[in-house]
Amino acid sequence: MADVTTQLKDVLSAALVAAYGDAYANADPMLGPANNPKFGDYQANLAMKLGKQLGKPPREVAQAVVDRVEMGELIEEVEIAGPGFINLHLSARALASAAHAMLGDDRLGVPALDEPQTVVVDYSSPNVAKEMHVGHLRSTVIGDAIARVLTFQGHNVIRQNHVGDWGTQFGMLIEHLLETGQAEQESLGDLTKLYKESKKRFDAEPDFAERAKQRVVALQGGDEATLAAWKKLVSQSETYFASIYQRMGVLLEPGDIRGESFYNDKLPGVVDRLKQDGKLETSQGAGVVFVEGFSDKDGDPLPMIVQKSDGGYLYATTDLAAIRYRVDELKASRIVYVTDARQSQHFAMAFRAAEDAGWFGHASLEHVPFGTVMGEDGKPFKTRDGDVVRLVDLIDEAESRAITVCKEKNPELTGEEADHVGRVVGLGSLKYADLSSDRVKDYKFSWDRMLALDGNTAPYLINAYVRVHGIFRKGEIDFAGFTSDHVQVQEPAEKALVLKLMQFGSTVDSVADSLEPHRMCNYLYELASAFHKFFESCPVLKSDVPLEIREGRLALCKLVALTLERGLGLLGIGVVERM
Repeated sequence: MADVTTQLKDVLSAALVAAYGDAYANADPMLGPANNPKFGDYQANLAMKLGKQLGKPPREVAQAVVDRVEMGELIEEVEIAGPGFINLHLSARALASAAHAMLGDDRLGVPALDEPQTVVVDYSSPNVAKEMHVGHLRSTVIGDAIARVLTFQGHNVIRQNHVGDWGTQFGMLIEHLLETGQAEQESLGDLTKLYKESKKRFDAEPDFAERAKQRVVALQGGDEATLAAWKKLVSQSETYFASIYQRMGVLLEPGDIRGESFYNDKLPGVVDRLKQDGKLETSQGAGVVFVEGFSDKDGDPLPMIVQKSDGGYLYATTDLAAIRYRVDELKASRIVYVTDARQSQHFAMAFRAAEDAGWFGHASLEHVPFGTVMGEDGKPFKTRDGDVVRLVDLIDEAESRAITVCKEKNPELTGEEADHVGRVVGLGSLKYADLSSDRVKDYKFSWDRMLALDGNTAPYLINAYVRVHGIFRKGEIDFAGFTSDHVQVQEPAEKALVLKLMQFGSTVDSVADSLEPHRMCNYLYELASAFHKFFESCPVLKSDVPLEIREGRLALCKLVALTLERGLGLLGIGVVERM
């Protein structure tokens, strides 16, 4: 059965056609949930736009549509408000039926797409031989949430981890490894320490710096000893990345890595193709592309360099090669890049250059920019010593603090259970604090706010899930096996809860379209708040509650838990049954 929103749109479309003819069969009814219950459950704003097209007053248009609405069992009342808003009140029976249908569907009433796409999501992108730090948090969790939502919709999602594993810094690292004999060791040890040692020598020893530059040439030329050392660096880094992703519950795997080195042999072809297409120009000896609409501070055309005067390539060349690979080889219809907002101009120029070259045809290229993680002082989040915070330290601290809070709140949690709950809540809190912020904005990192049991936080949402399971435990009812055909919607709190539950599918679509995970966070917070209000005003297990009403309310409780679990899961956040 179609969801309620689809049914309402069909009813309004039929009324519109009856009033004004088949020409308006595909007109958008501009339907959405009403912001205020006194204005109905749903509101359609089609009359304002249609009134202009028809040259009629919006209220007259709205009245013509309302007069032809088939009420059926779905709609209890329809009315016109203000200049021509159409307010729709759903029947209690329709609401109960919608809740029952969601409860009986593994996808909670969200249909899989009829025409899925192949979508590439490029995210995380750490650098080989460097620690992942707080700067990698946002790309990793935002990208993972987007990939999960698109996968749930039914798309074929291809995750791509564009790691930094090529370039001049590897000459420095490899030369240091070879000169110190560390390249022969089974393990390279602390890669961050290794990087700092080699960088110190590069800056202080001119002879070493020159040898490092020559080592880059050897790497690019395929020198056997150089490549062997490089492969060891990459392998150890990939193992480290995998351990971090596993701890974070991120779905990236080693097979998703397509580092800069992957495109190395494709770079000459990019430059040759640009030259053949007449897009390549020379500026101060470098090969450049002038992209329309981009200029420097003096107003002169801004060049995008794709080949340096010495023949070397740059990030832009690699990104153009990646676009061609993802369109031509992966057959992507949509390519999503989740990176720092400071790279916005770079991607805008690369996308436009690829478009001008005709390289991506029907595919869409989308940059998903995000702001910076700030400390409570409003400055970029760093350690007390001024160093960038390591991601593993952030995870450790989140889990440790959450374990302490959980034990304080519930002394009955001990041992392994307390540790498990703390890890789930701590990691969930870390992710949620990031995802619940509008991604394009900077956000302040606060441990107290992150782990609070009230407000728009992961602990608040997980606690709502825990509360449902507590109800089932108290009633000695098997949660997994429970079902009911007696869902009723009589009380205002019941109605408000069901209406919010019914918005899950449209929220999924909204996140997939906008690539803004905070929309799911806001929805889940509103759902948890509606559940708490329902629980306070609608007794579930009290002895004086009739059996059918009790079963119906238990069904709503279970549906809330399933929706919270699914929604949090789409954000990459787990749940627990006790907390």
